[in-house]
Amino acid sequence: MRRYRAARRDPGLAVLEGFHALKHALRFGAAVLEAVAADPEELDGLAAELAPDLAGSLTGRVSPVGPEALARLVPQAPRTGVVAIARRPAVDVAAVLADERPAPVVLLEDPRTMGNMGACVRVAAAADAAGVLTTGHNDPWHPDALRGAAGLHFALPVAAVEELPGSDRPLVAIDPGGEGLRPRDLPPGAILAFGAERHGLSAALLDRAEARLGIPMRPGVSSLNLATSVAAVLFAQRLCPSPSPSKR
Repeated sequence: MRRYRAARRDPGLAVLEGFHALKHALRFGAAVLEAVAADPEELDGLAAELAPDLAGSLTGRVSPVGPEALARLVPQAPRTGVVAIARRPAVDVAAVLADERPAPVVLLEDPRTMGNMGACVRVAAAADAAGVLTTGHNDPWHPDALRGAAGLHFALPVAAVEELPGSDRPLVAIDPGGEGLRPRDLPPGAILAFGAERHGLSAALLDRAEARLGIPMRPGVSSLNLATSVAAVLFAQRLCPSPSPSKR
C-alpha cells in the first residue's frame, strides 16, 4: 500500500488504474514494474477478449490481492480490478518540437481538470499528434489524468513545461475570437494552443501566435469542453489536411 501511495507522488512513476490503462501502457512499450489484481485469471480472460494482441502477456506478471486491499491502493478502485505501477518515459521536449513529421503538437495552457487533460492526451494519441505539452501547476501524468487517457500517455510524448520553448513550428492559437477555422488554415507541423475553458489563452501566448482560429459553433453556445475542442481541431486537420508543404 505504501508503494502505491508513494508512486502517486513520484515524478518518475505512473500509476495505472484499470485494465484499459494497463493494456495501452503495455501495447506502447511501457516499463511496467508491478501489477496487482483482484482476480488475475479473470484479467487474463479480459485480455483475451478485449486485447488479443496482449493475450498471455499478463500471465505470471500480476499478483493477486483481495478486493478490500485493492480498494485501499487507490482513491477509486477500477471496475476491472487491476492497478499497476510503470516507469514514466523520459521526454525530450526539444526533440518533440524538432520532429520533422507534419503531425501537430498540442499545447494545453494551464489546464485545470485532470480528467479533461487526460482526455486530451487520449484524443491526441488517436489523431497521431507529435506530442502533448502542458503549462501550469497540474501534472499531466497525475493518476487521474492517466485514467482519463486510458493509459495512452505511453503512445506519444507527454510533458509539462514552464513555458513554450521557441521552435520553427508555427504557433496557432485556438481562440473563440479568431477567424473561423477551416482545415486548410492549419499548417502542417503546427503547435495548436488551447486555453482553459473559462479564461482561454493568455494574452502573452496570443501575442506569440502566428494565427488565431476559432471553432465555428451555433450562436449562443459560448464554449466547448477542452477535450472536445482538441478533438475537433485535430480531426479536422487529420481528415482534411492542408495541401501546403511544411516550411519547417
